[in-house]
Amino acid sequence: MPLHAMNDAARTSTTSIQPDLIASSTARCQLGPDIEISPYVVAEAGYTVAVRALEEKTHYNQVECCDGSFRTIRKGDVIIGVLGERQALKGYSGEIPRHVEAGDTLHVLNLGGIIGHCASALPDLGPALRVEVLGAPVVHRNDRTVHARIQDGALEPKHTLTDSVPLVMVSGTAMNTGKTMAACRLVQGLTESGYSVAAAKLTGASLMRDVRKMKSHGATNVATFTDAGVVCSTKGDMAPVAKGIVHHLNQAAPDVIVLELGDGFIGYYGVDDLLSDRELQHHTAAHVVAATDLAGAWAAERMFFERYRAPITAITGPVTDNAVGRRYIQTQLGISAMNALQQPNKLTAAVRATLDGAASPVVAGSAHVAQDAA
Repeated sequence: MPLHAMNDAARTSTTSIQPDLIASSTARCQLGPDIEISPYVVAEAGYTVAVRALEEKTHYNQVECCDGSFRTIRKGDVIIGVLGERQALKGYSGEIPRHVEAGDTLHVLNLGGIIGHCASALPDLGPALRVEVLGAPVVHRNDRTVHARIQDGALEPKHTLTDSVPLVMVSGTAMNTGKTMAACRLVQGLTESGYSVAAAKLTGASLMRDVRKMKSHGATNVATFTDAGVVCSTKGDMAPVAKGIVHHLNQAAPDVIVLELGDGFIGYYGVDDLLSDRELQHHTAAHVVAATDLAGAWAAERMFFERYRAPITAITGPVTDNAVGRRYIQTQLGISAMNALQQPNKLTAAVRATLDGAASPVVAGSAHVAQDAA
């Protein structure tokens, strides 16, 4: 039988539960307060799973629910999450076991409710919270009982993107470099400048927090990779997923689309694939890169010049918190540096210049080119 369909025996053995927490990663399934679960679990990414918390933690102990609220997980809470893997440098890394059945012990891998087996924990966060598998939620569609999974009704991937409004990409050297802050300030600044702005997060681990922030800063429409049926962007080519999201946002005819790329361009989340895709880059008008320190800023300049062959419009993030970092980036790397929190208007102006064609951004590596020529 198809992996998401159920035979008669599995269908008749379902039970009803009322979960305490329904994680945001399941939002596309639109599960109600009364959920029917089957003891038969499909051990594949995107399939929802019902689990019971076996313990409590003092750190990394919350889950983002479908309404956007973050709620603390208590021992005994029944949680509806999504099976998935995660390969995070500054978080839990884990995978889906080959077989999953009721009674198994798994872990909560992220705040969005990704459930899997934790293979590597971050010391600062402590061990991942353990949960017991209860079963798999099922839904009724077209006179059939099927397992609830986020791929059903998801945005379709696109292998080509022939047309698009200008794209503004916000990438970073790692996690927690201020990418979301920069994206939100750009959405707000461009909106206040008269642009109609759509926004999306193209890579990362399932969590609605970042696109909700973009929406609250003025984005007319938002989307994330989870809307395209991806739990965590660690497997496969993300370019068709990204193009499907961009195509979807273009249907509302915005003036510009701001795109955040979660994690860093070196890593397992697929950022490098998107920055290397020539079709996506053809439609990209501006690149904003967030970095923590000068070594990261230097590496970004080299990566964009040598690998991506694309200009960096501005560098932001903690490296631009004071004049020392900004001065080095501008004088030694030849790239504009603006702090998204302290200088949002300047950052917006730099991006607007590329959108309006009023000025060309400094090409990454131009400082070295000039030195070589001399």
